[in-house]
This record gives sequence, structure tokens and C-alpha cells, in this order.
Amino acid sequence: MALSKIDISKAGVTGTLPVANGGTALTSGFVNGITQAQIWRVTANFTGDAQPIASNLEAVDTNSPGAVGSAMTESSGIFTFPSTGIWLITANGEFYYDGDSRYNQMIIEVTTNNASYSEAAKNSAGIAHSESTHTYSSASCQHLLDVTDTANVKVRFTVSVSNNSTTTGGESTYNRTHFTFVRIGDT
Repeated sequence: MALSKIDISKAGVTGTLPVANGGTALTSGFVNGITQAQIWRVTANFTGDAQPIASNLEAVDTNSPGAVGSAMTESSGIFTFPSTGIWLITANGEFYYDGDSRYNQMIIEVTTNNASYSEAAKNSAGIAHSESTHTYSSASCQHLLDVTDTANVKVRFTVSVSNNSTTTGGESTYNRTHFTFVRIGDT
């Protein structure tokens, strides 16, 4: 791999910046950085399983939220991407119960044909009741998704719990169960 050097002294910094394959900062993807990023959340608690989580979803809108570029869209729990590219998707679930729940799973499901979904990422957290009130746990998972076609490549989020009395936490003023979408590169 050949490296070239870029003179960055005009920016008030002395030295050089190596760039792979003889490129420049303009041809190596450094100009725009992340062009799209957004967080969505569940705004109300729900109990039991959800496949998908299809209601009480909103783009984060409190506490000076940051977002970059065009927004994700959501309908009945199905998320559509605003552009093609490689997207980093993170799902975080908060669970609580006043008893034991062997597993509480946060699942990212994807489709490439706008019809059939498969599990792309899944993580579990159990609850062993330890006090007289709620005991909490959380699970998170990530997936890098190659969105080659915004009409067909979509994502949804599922919760599966072993004890159907387990609650998934939601809140409209801060993030409990939430999902992050960041476009990190071209497809």
C-alpha cells in the first residue's frame, strides 16, 4: 500500500497526514465524514414479546438531540433508509421484572426483498430477581448492513422474553430502549 503525504500546515497544524493508496484527503473519503446519523427510541413501556416493535416509536427530539443528514422513516415498526450505503445499526433494550426471566433478547431483523426477515444480530440478558421491586437488565447488539436498495433493504427490531410479564422500558424524554443508525460508507 503506497502512502502519500498531505501538507496540513495551512490549517494551522504542522506536519503531514499519510493517506492510503496515494490518495488525497479529497479522494480518500475524509471530506464528508459521516453523512447520516439518527437515534430512534421507544416512548412507552410494553410487556411481553414484540415482533416487531411496531408502536410508540419516535426520532429522538429532546435534550438538544443531534442528527446528521436525511432522516430514517418508520411505518409499523419497519425502518426505511434514506440512502444506500453501509449502515451501522445498534439496538439497545432495557428490561425489568419483579421475578426471574431467563432471557430477554434484543434482536435486529433485516430484509433484502421487503418481505421476509431474518435475524442479523441478537443479544440476551437474564433477570434474577434480587430485591423486592423491579430488577433491571439490558441487552444490545449491532449489525453492519449493506443497503444496496432502499426500497427492498429494511430493518426492524424484535423483543423476545422468557417470562411474558417482563417489561421493556420506554420513555419519551430520554433514551431507554433505542436504536442508532449511522451511515459509515458507500455500498
